[in-house]
Amino acid sequence: MVLARFLPRDEQFFTYFTEAAQNAAEAATVLREIVQGGPDLDRKVHRLGALETQGDDITHRIFSALNSTFVTPIDRDDIHSLASDVDDFVDDIEEVGQRLGLYRIGAPTETALKLAQILVEQAGHLAHAMPLLEEMHKQREGLRRDILELHRLENEADTLQSEALARLYDGVTEVPQLIEAMRWGEVHALLERATDRAESIANTLEGMLLKYA
Repeated sequence: MVLARFLPRDEQFFTYFTEAAQNAAEAATVLREIVQGGPDLDRKVHRLGALETQGDDITHRIFSALNSTFVTPIDRDDIHSLASDVDDFVDDIEEVGQRLGLYRIGAPTETALKLAQILVEQAGHLAHAMPLLEEMHKQREGLRRDILELHRLENEADTLQSEALARLYDGVTEVPQLIEAMRWGEVHALLERATDRAESIANTLEGMLLKYA
């Protein structure tokens, strides 16, 4: 529509995306604390649940604004996809925390610790990338660096998961050991799935970068 070119665009979406990414970064940090073990597990799991709820609220605000805004700064489909991707990322992070709170298994595996750290790093790149969206044409290189790091970290997580799977049951001779190994295997898979979600965000950002910058 020609008229749309002369109407003011609602820029609130960029603020929402920044809030969502910051919320995701905090969720990843809390999850790392849960994986590391130590006291106050229930409090940390509860905090992670609160962050997931907060993420849902931000996503709801984005969708509500999308439905009530005539002219958006970027395509509606891109806004919807990015909001959904970040929401799924936080959902997956929270699911890992819930599972660890339920299982209360022993000392963390090296793989779990490394995968949790990868999630923290991925979330950090998301938190850095989101404020750059408002001026994509000026921030192209910064966004590209964050996108490449998100891809690299996901590849690293894939390698870690494959290596861990190959040795997951080494030395397991008793039923309790088997149960613990199976539970850690499930946690590893959930952690790796969360890193995949972060790469999905990277794919969405990459498409937006090609389209707008």
